[in-house]
Amino acid sequence: MLQFNPKELSIPDVQKLMQGGIAPRPISFVSTMSNDGIPNLSPFSFYNAFSSNPPIVVFSPSRSGRTNKTKDTYNNLMENGECVIQAVTYDMLEQMNLASSEFAPEVNEFEVTGFTPIESKLIKPFRVKESPFQMECKLRQMYGMGDGPSAGNLAVCEILMFHVDESILNNGAIDPQLIDHVGRNGGSWYTRASGDAIFELEKPKHADPIGYSAIPEQIRNSFILSGNDIGKLASCIAIPDKAFVDEFLSEIEVREASMETFNRYASVGEYTEMLSIALHYHSVQAPNAKQMLELTAKIALSFNDTDCAWVALLVN
Repeated sequence: MLQFNPKELSIPDVQKLMQGGIAPRPISFVSTMSNDGIPNLSPFSFYNAFSSNPPIVVFSPSRSGRTNKTKDTYNNLMENGECVIQAVTYDMLEQMNLASSEFAPEVNEFEVTGFTPIESKLIKPFRVKESPFQMECKLRQMYGMGDGPSAGNLAVCEILMFHVDESILNNGAIDPQLIDHVGRNGGSWYTRASGDAIFELEKPKHADPIGYSAIPEQIRNSFILSGNDIGKLASCIAIPDKAFVDEFLSEIEVREASMETFNRYASVGEYTEMLSIALHYHSVQAPNAKQMLELTAKIALSFNDTDCAWVALLVN
Protein backbone atom coordinates (compact mmCIF):
# COMPACT_ATOMS: atom_id res chain seq x y z
CA MET A 1 0.00 0.00 0.00
CA LEU A 2 1.31 3.42 -0.94
CA GLN A 3 1.88 6.02 1.76
CA PHE A 4 1.81 9.81 1.43
CA ASN A 5 2.74 12.48 3.93
CA PRO A 6 0.48 15.48 3.17
CA LYS A 7 3.25 17.83 4.29
CA GLU A 8 5.36 16.54 1.40
CA LEU A 9 2.63 16.93 -1.25
CA SER A 10 1.36 19.90 -3.19
CA ILE A 11 -2.01 21.34 -2.19
CA PRO A 12 -3.68 20.04 -5.41
CA ASP A 13 -2.33 16.54 -4.75
CA VAL A 14 -3.63 16.58 -1.17
CA GLN A 15 -7.01 17.70 -2.43
CA LYS A 16 -7.10 14.97 -5.10
CA LEU A 17 -6.45 12.29 -2.49
CA MET A 18 -9.09 13.66 -0.13
CA GLN A 19 -11.74 14.11 -2.81
CA GLY A 20 -11.07 10.70 -4.34
CA GLY A 21 -10.83 8.77 -1.08
CA ILE A 22 -13.55 10.52 0.91
CA ALA A 23 -16.48 9.86 -1.39
CA PRO A 24 -19.22 10.00 -2.35
CA ARG A 25 -19.91 13.20 -0.45
CA PRO A 26 -23.29 14.91 -0.06
CA ILE A 27 -23.56 18.28 -1.75
CA SER A 28 -24.83 21.36 0.06
CA PHE A 29 -26.31 23.81 -2.42
CA VAL A 30 -26.05 27.03 -0.45
CA SER A 31 -28.06 30.17 -1.03
CA THR A 32 -26.88 33.39 0.63
CA MET A 33 -27.53 37.08 0.15
CA SER A 34 -25.21 40.05 0.46
CA ASN A 35 -26.20 43.05 2.56
CA ASP A 36 -26.79 44.80 -0.78
CA GLY A 37 -29.51 42.25 -1.59
CA ILE A 38 -27.58 40.28 -4.24
CA PRO A 39 -28.41 36.54 -4.15
CA ASN A 40 -25.61 33.97 -4.40
CA LEU A 41 -25.67 30.23 -5.07
CA SER A 42 -22.79 27.82 -4.65
CA PRO A 43 -22.35 24.05 -4.14
CA PHE A 44 -20.04 22.61 -1.47
CA SER A 45 -19.26 18.93 -1.00
CA PHE A 46 -17.18 19.27 2.16
CA TYR A 47 -20.44 19.02 4.09
CA ASN A 48 -22.46 16.88 6.47
CA ALA A 49 -24.87 16.71 9.43
CA PHE A 50 -23.34 16.70 12.90
CA SER A 51 -26.14 17.03 15.46
CA SER A 52 -29.88 16.48 15.71
CA ASN A 53 -30.35 18.33 19.00
CA PRO A 54 -29.76 21.10 18.17
CA PRO A 55 -29.97 20.39 14.40
CA ILE A 56 -26.52 21.32 13.10
CA VAL A 57 -24.96 21.03 9.64
CA VAL A 58 -21.44 22.06 8.67
CA PHE A 59 -20.01 22.91 5.27
CA SER A 60 -16.73 24.46 4.19
CA PRO A 61 -16.61 27.51 1.90
CA SER A 62 -12.86 27.16 1.47
CA ARG A 63 -10.49 29.81 0.21
CA SER A 64 -9.76 29.71 -3.50
CA GLY A 65 -6.86 27.41 -4.31
CA ARG A 66 -5.95 29.69 -7.21
CA THR A 67 -6.33 33.22 -5.81
CA ASN A 68 -6.59 32.58 -2.04
CA LYS A 69 -9.67 34.81 -1.97
CA THR A 70 -12.65 33.97 0.20
CA LYS A 71 -15.84 32.96 -1.60
CA ASP A 72 -18.99 35.07 -1.84
CA THR A 73 -20.79 32.50 0.31
CA TYR A 74 -18.25 33.02 3.09
CA ASN A 75 -18.39 36.80 2.79
CA ASN A 76 -22.18 36.88 2.87
CA LEU A 77 -22.33 34.57 5.88
CA MET A 78 -19.86 36.74 7.76
CA GLU A 79 -21.99 39.79 6.94
CA ASN A 80 -25.39 38.53 8.04
CA GLY A 81 -25.11 34.89 9.18
CA GLU A 82 -27.96 33.51 7.08
CA CYS A 83 -28.17 30.79 4.42
CA VAL A 84 -30.45 28.19 2.90
CA ILE A 85 -28.95 24.76 2.28
CA GLN A 86 -30.60 22.67 -0.43
CA ALA A 87 -30.24 19.03 -1.42
CA VAL A 88 -29.00 18.47 -4.97
CA THR A 89 -31.02 16.03 -7.07
CA TYR A 90 -30.13 14.49 -10.41
CA ASP A 91 -32.53 16.83 -12.23
CA MET A 92 -30.61 19.84 -10.84
CA LEU A 93 -27.13 18.60 -11.73
CA GLU A 94 -26.18 20.73 -14.74
CA GLN A 95 -27.58 23.95 -13.31
CA MET A 96 -25.85 23.24 -10.01
CA ASN A 97 -22.59 22.69 -11.87
CA LEU A 98 -23.01 26.07 -13.54
CA ALA A 99 -23.36 27.68 -10.12
CA SER A 100 -19.88 26.40 -9.20
CA SER A 101 -18.39 28.96 -11.62
CA GLU A 102 -16.68 31.98 -10.06
CA PHE A 103 -19.13 34.73 -10.95
CA ALA A 104 -18.50 38.30 -9.83
CA PRO A 105 -20.07 39.25 -6.47
CA GLU A 106 -22.59 41.56 -8.15
CA VAL A 107 -24.04 38.75 -10.30
CA ASN A 108 -27.43 37.31 -9.34
CA GLU A 109 -26.70 33.59 -9.62
CA PHE A 110 -30.37 32.62 -9.68
CA GLU A 111 -30.62 34.48 -12.97
CA VAL A 112 -27.50 33.00 -14.59
CA THR A 113 -28.27 29.43 -13.50
CA GLY A 114 -31.99 29.53 -14.23
CA PHE A 115 -33.01 28.36 -10.77
CA THR A 116 -36.24 29.76 -9.34
CA PRO A 117 -35.94 31.86 -6.16
CA ILE A 118 -38.70 31.56 -3.58
CA GLU A 119 -38.94 33.47 -0.32
CA SER A 120 -37.84 31.89 2.92
CA LYS A 121 -39.99 32.02 6.05
CA LEU A 122 -37.47 33.20 8.64
CA ILE A 123 -34.44 34.59 6.80
CA LYS A 124 -33.64 36.77 3.78
CA PRO A 125 -31.76 34.39 1.42
CA PHE A 126 -34.00 32.73 -1.15
CA ARG A 127 -34.76 29.05 -1.35
CA VAL A 128 -34.26 27.10 -4.58
CA LYS A 129 -37.67 25.96 -5.78
CA GLU A 130 -36.25 23.08 -7.83
CA SER A 131 -34.81 21.35 -4.75
CA PRO A 132 -37.28 19.13 -2.86
CA PHE A 133 -35.37 19.50 0.43
CA GLN A 134 -34.40 22.91 1.82
CA MET A 135 -33.13 24.08 5.21
CA GLU A 136 -33.20 27.66 6.43
CA CYS A 137 -30.14 28.14 8.62
CA LYS A 138 -28.33 30.64 10.78
CA LEU A 139 -24.56 30.68 11.24
CA ARG A 140 -23.54 29.76 14.77
CA GLN A 141 -19.78 29.78 14.28
CA MET A 142 -17.20 30.08 11.51
CA TYR A 143 -13.94 28.25 12.15
CA GLY A 144 -11.04 29.21 9.91
CA MET A 145 -8.59 26.37 9.23
CA GLY A 146 -5.85 28.63 7.86
CA ASP A 147 -5.15 31.67 5.73
CA GLY A 148 -3.47 30.00 2.74
CA PRO A 149 -4.88 28.76 -0.60
CA SER A 150 -7.54 26.03 -0.24
CA ALA A 151 -7.75 26.53 3.53
CA GLY A 152 -11.13 25.48 4.84
CA ASN A 153 -13.66 27.57 6.73
CA LEU A 154 -16.07 25.45 8.74
CA ALA A 155 -19.48 27.10 8.68
CA VAL A 156 -21.40 25.62 11.62
CA CYS A 157 -25.07 26.28 10.90
CA GLU A 158 -28.20 25.64 12.93
CA ILE A 159 -31.32 24.60 11.04
CA LEU A 160 -34.24 26.94 11.72
CA MET A 161 -36.78 25.46 9.31
CA PHE A 162 -37.08 22.39 7.08
CA HIS A 163 -38.97 22.52 3.79
CA VAL A 164 -39.75 19.05 2.38
CA ASP A 165 -41.65 18.35 -0.83
CA GLU A 166 -44.32 15.69 -0.26
CA SER A 167 -43.31 14.00 -3.51
CA ILE A 168 -40.15 12.58 -1.92
CA LEU A 169 -41.92 11.07 1.11
CA ASN A 170 -42.87 7.43 1.57
CA ASN A 171 -44.74 6.61 4.78
CA GLY A 172 -43.56 9.86 6.30
CA ALA A 173 -39.85 9.35 5.58
CA ILE A 174 -37.67 10.62 2.75
CA ASP A 175 -37.32 7.84 0.19
CA PRO A 176 -33.87 7.77 -1.46
CA GLN A 177 -35.39 6.51 -4.70
CA LEU A 178 -37.73 9.49 -4.81
CA ILE A 179 -35.33 12.27 -3.82
CA ASP A 180 -32.69 10.98 -6.29
CA HIS A 181 -29.68 12.57 -4.58
CA VAL A 182 -26.40 13.34 -6.32
CA GLY A 183 -23.07 12.98 -4.48
CA ARG A 184 -19.57 14.19 -5.27
CA ASN A 185 -16.55 12.00 -5.98
CA GLY A 186 -12.99 12.86 -7.01
CA GLY A 187 -12.12 14.70 -10.20
CA SER A 188 -15.17 15.29 -12.39
CA TRP A 189 -17.04 12.25 -11.07
CA TYR A 190 -20.42 12.21 -9.36
CA THR A 191 -22.64 9.52 -7.85
CA ARG A 192 -26.37 9.18 -8.48
CA ALA A 193 -27.71 7.78 -5.21
CA SER A 194 -30.74 5.89 -6.48
CA GLY A 195 -31.60 2.78 -8.46
CA ASP A 196 -29.11 -0.06 -8.14
CA ALA A 197 -26.58 2.26 -6.47
CA ILE A 198 -28.40 2.09 -3.13
CA PHE A 199 -29.37 -0.79 -0.86
CA GLU A 200 -30.74 -1.44 2.61
CA LEU A 201 -28.62 -2.72 5.48
CA GLU A 202 -30.27 -3.17 8.85
CA LYS A 203 -28.30 -2.53 12.01
CA PRO A 204 -27.45 -5.67 14.05
CA LYS A 205 -30.68 -6.88 15.61
CA HIS A 206 -29.08 -7.89 18.88
CA ALA A 207 -27.44 -5.73 21.54
CA ASP A 208 -24.71 -8.30 22.15
CA PRO A 209 -23.80 -10.11 18.88
CA ILE A 210 -21.22 -12.88 18.96
CA GLY A 211 -18.66 -10.88 16.98
CA TYR A 212 -16.06 -11.91 14.44
CA SER A 213 -13.69 -13.65 16.86
CA ALA A 214 -16.39 -16.13 17.92
CA ILE A 215 -16.81 -17.47 14.38
CA PRO A 216 -15.17 -20.92 14.07
CA GLU A 217 -11.75 -20.71 12.44
CA GLN A 218 -12.63 -22.98 9.52
CA ILE A 219 -15.45 -20.59 8.61
CA ARG A 220 -13.31 -17.47 9.02
CA ASN A 221 -10.69 -19.02 6.73
CA SER A 222 -13.17 -19.83 3.95
CA PHE A 223 -12.10 -18.93 0.42
CA ILE A 224 -15.75 -18.63 -0.62
CA LEU A 225 -17.25 -16.52 2.15
CA SER A 226 -16.44 -12.82 2.00
CA GLY A 227 -15.85 -10.44 4.88
CA ASN A 228 -19.42 -9.24 4.38
CA ASP A 229 -20.72 -12.80 4.69
CA ILE A 230 -18.79 -13.47 7.89
CA GLY A 231 -19.80 -10.08 9.25
CA LYS A 232 -23.45 -11.06 8.83
CA LEU A 233 -22.83 -14.27 10.76
CA ALA A 234 -20.98 -12.32 13.45
CA SER A 235 -24.08 -10.15 13.94
CA CYS A 236 -26.05 -13.15 15.24
CA ILE A 237 -26.67 -13.52 18.95
CA ALA A 238 -25.41 -17.12 19.11
CA ILE A 239 -24.04 -19.98 17.03
CA PRO A 240 -26.78 -22.62 16.58
CA ASP A 241 -26.24 -25.73 18.70
CA LYS A 242 -26.20 -29.32 17.47
CA ALA A 243 -29.87 -29.86 18.33
CA PHE A 244 -30.90 -26.92 16.15
CA VAL A 245 -28.73 -28.13 13.26
CA ASP A 246 -30.04 -31.69 13.51
CA GLU A 247 -33.67 -30.54 13.60
CA PHE A 248 -33.12 -28.26 10.60
CA LEU A 249 -31.45 -31.05 8.62
CA SER A 250 -34.25 -33.50 9.44
CA GLU A 251 -36.55 -31.42 7.26
CA ILE A 252 -34.16 -31.38 4.28
CA GLU A 253 -34.52 -34.13 1.69
CA VAL A 254 -31.04 -35.25 0.70
CA ARG A 255 -30.97 -36.05 -2.98
CA GLU A 256 -28.44 -37.02 -5.58
CA ALA A 257 -27.96 -34.64 -8.49
CA SER A 258 -25.23 -33.47 -10.84
CA MET A 259 -22.97 -30.47 -10.28
CA GLU A 260 -24.64 -28.92 -13.29
CA THR A 261 -27.95 -29.03 -11.43
CA PHE A 262 -26.34 -27.62 -8.27
CA ASN A 263 -24.83 -24.74 -10.22
CA ARG A 264 -28.14 -24.05 -11.94
CA TYR A 265 -29.84 -23.71 -8.56
CA ALA A 266 -27.00 -21.46 -7.41
CA SER A 267 -27.51 -19.17 -10.40
CA VAL A 268 -31.14 -18.54 -9.41
CA GLY A 269 -30.61 -18.40 -5.63
CA GLU A 270 -32.39 -21.65 -4.75
CA TYR A 271 -30.22 -22.30 -1.72
CA THR A 272 -32.46 -24.91 -0.06
CA GLU A 273 -32.20 -27.05 -3.21
CA MET A 274 -28.46 -26.44 -3.17
CA LEU A 275 -28.30 -27.66 0.42
CA SER A 276 -30.13 -30.90 -0.36
CA ILE A 277 -27.63 -31.69 -3.12
CA ALA A 278 -24.59 -30.55 -1.13
CA LEU A 279 -25.62 -32.83 1.73
CA HIS A 280 -25.54 -35.81 -0.63
CA TYR A 281 -22.02 -34.93 -1.77
CA HIS A 282 -21.05 -34.55 1.90
CA SER A 283 -22.50 -37.98 2.75
CA VAL A 284 -20.32 -39.68 0.13
CA GLN A 285 -17.28 -37.62 1.21
CA ALA A 286 -16.89 -35.91 -2.15
CA PRO A 287 -13.79 -33.67 -2.18
CA ASN A 288 -15.82 -30.62 -3.24
CA ALA A 289 -18.56 -31.06 -0.63
CA LYS A 290 -17.13 -28.41 1.71
CA GLN A 291 -17.04 -25.83 -1.07
CA MET A 292 -20.62 -26.71 -2.06
CA LEU A 293 -21.83 -26.21 1.50
CA GLU A 294 -19.98 -22.91 1.81
CA LEU A 295 -21.45 -21.68 -1.47
CA THR A 296 -24.90 -22.70 -0.22
CA ALA A 297 -24.29 -20.65 2.92
CA LYS A 298 -23.13 -17.68 0.87
CA ILE A 299 -26.29 -17.73 -1.25
CA ALA A 300 -28.46 -18.14 1.86
CA LEU A 301 -26.77 -15.11 3.44
CA SER A 302 -27.49 -13.05 0.34
CA PHE A 303 -31.17 -13.65 1.18
CA ASN A 304 -30.53 -12.92 4.89
CA ASP A 305 -31.28 -16.52 5.88
CA THR A 306 -28.66 -16.92 8.59
CA ASP A 307 -30.25 -20.09 9.97
CA CYS A 308 -29.76 -22.00 6.72
CA ALA A 309 -26.29 -20.53 6.32
CA TRP A 310 -25.21 -21.67 9.79
CA VAL A 311 -26.59 -25.16 9.20
CA ALA A 312 -24.71 -25.50 5.91
CA LEU A 313 -21.49 -24.39 7.59
CA LEU A 314 -21.89 -26.56 10.70
CA VAL A 315 -22.59 -29.86 8.92
CA ASN A 316 -20.10 -32.48 10.11
